[in-house]
Amino acid sequence: MAVTKERKAELIKQYGKDERDSGSAAVQVALLSERIKGLTEHMKSHKKDYHTRRGLLMLVGQRRRLLSYIKRQDVEAYRSLIKSLGIRDNIQ
Repeated sequence: MAVTKERKAELIKQYGKDERDSGSAAVQVALLSERIKGLTEHMKSHKKDYHTRRGLLMLVGQRRRLLSYIKRQDVEAYRSLIKSLGIRDNIQ
């Protein structure tokens, strides 16, 4: 369910400027997407886990805010990021 250190390092290396860039918006969106995938799998088998559902919805909202920020700053970077992560474009 949690993102492992190795997977986190891979995502930072792939989406960050260097291996220590863990704070840029693109890296944060990638890490949130990984956590969201894990929680979504958990929710498939535990349908009545409402505490996890609330946390999942909060993560989705946080990712949405970060994505709207990226879209305001650079539309091309936004499009390439959602394409590489497999996220639908629903930010207005």
